[in-house]
Amino acid sequence: MMMSQHEIFGPVAGIIKFQEEEEAIALANSTRYGLASYVFSRDIGQVWRTSEGLEFGMVGVNEGGISTEMTPFGGVKESGFGREGSRYGLDEYQYIKYICMGNIK
Repeated sequence: MMMSQHEIFGPVAGIIKFQEEEEAIALANSTRYGLASYVFSRDIGQVWRTSEGLEFGMVGVNEGGISTEMTPFGGVKESGFGREGSRYGLDEYQYIKYICMGNIK
């Protein structure tokens, strides 16, 4: 399906039939983009397996509105690098330095 290969910003729900869970994950991951994906299931095991297997920056589980100012917003692949919002949005502007000192008098 052509729609599954583009990054569409709009109220669109694509429905594609699949036989196995692995097939659905592979199909979802076969795009160059990776901003957000969505999983709808009552099976918590399936939710965890699918969420971990999806190559996207954000995964919504049984929820359509997943962005808030308190959560890291961003994608992977050609959908961006890094995060904005939340405390992780500041990581792009900071450097971490580790200093270990011993035997100081």
